[in-house]
Amino acid sequence: MQLRNRDGTPVDPVPFGVVVGLAFMALLSFGPLYGQALGLSLEAAIWLSTAVFVVTAAGAFYRQIWTARPELDHEVAAAVRAQRVFYLIPILGALLVALAVPLVVG
Repeated sequence: MQLRNRDGTPVDPVPFGVVVGLAFMALLSFGPLYGQALGLSLEAAIWLSTAVFVVTAAGAFYRQIWTARPELDHEVAAAVRAQRVFYLIPILGALLVALAVPLVVG
């Protein structure tokens, strides 16, 4: 799939796909549970989570595809990329635990 920005330049769709996939996973996994904990019906919580996902996906498309400027991107060294990933792993793990704690405790 060849996505193009507003100038017609081809853009790498992988970061967009990753962000949308993670948003889908997080919002539709935790959203209905938190919605029900706040007193919404399951159907309303799912619709609200879906609406938030659609807004998130639209924002990601605008930021990572529509306004992307691939000519300004440069090669990032593999060591720097690996370091960023290893810093991100404990942050995402802590976020996952933080999201799950109110559901287990409450």
